[in-house]
Amino acid sequence: MVQTMHRLLILLQLVLAVNIAVAQQAVKPRLSPVAIVSARYKDTYIKVTYSQPHKRGREVFGKLVPYNEVWRTGANEATEITLTRDAYFGGNLIPAGTYSIFTIPEPEKWIFILNKENGLWGSYNYNAKLDLVRIEVPVGDTGNTSYEAFTLQIDQRNNVADLLLLWDKTKIVIPIQFIEPKI
Repeated sequence: MVQTMHRLLILLQLVLAVNIAVAQQAVKPRLSPVAIVSARYKDTYIKVTYSQPHKRGREVFGKLVPYNEVWRTGANEATEITLTRDAYFGGNLIPAGTYSIFTIPEPEKWIFILNKENGLWGSYNYNAKLDLVRIEVPVGDTGNTSYEAFTLQIDQRNNVADLLLLWDKTKIVIPIQFIEPKI
């Protein structure tokens, strides 16, 4: 009886090891990998989590990302931003918290949206009634640089920063101002 139980246990371990090996081989890296960009000013921390789609020879804005439609501002899950303290985005006071970022690209301007709902896949269940703020920003150009991967950067200068959205030759700038802590 003990010998039979021992053999069954070894067989079970072997089956489990084979299943784990098969599962590990089935996991493929994402075509649009997850990226994080962050900034800190005194006791305020900003972190943006997003997925990076790549151009791969495609025409990006107006084709891959249609104009005048809500875009998840990345790939896969909707892009999310976390603020540990209140801050100003485009002159609008944004309370500390976690928000989804959506945009509506247009040829000459974009609408940058902070939405109160989190954990969304893409923009399929986007609900405009949950928008905290919409900021209209002009479309800029990256000059001689072309970005293969959709890239977010935070360009910080003390208590002021710019959230940069960069892809292909398009550059969108969202101004951020950190609030000085009260002493």
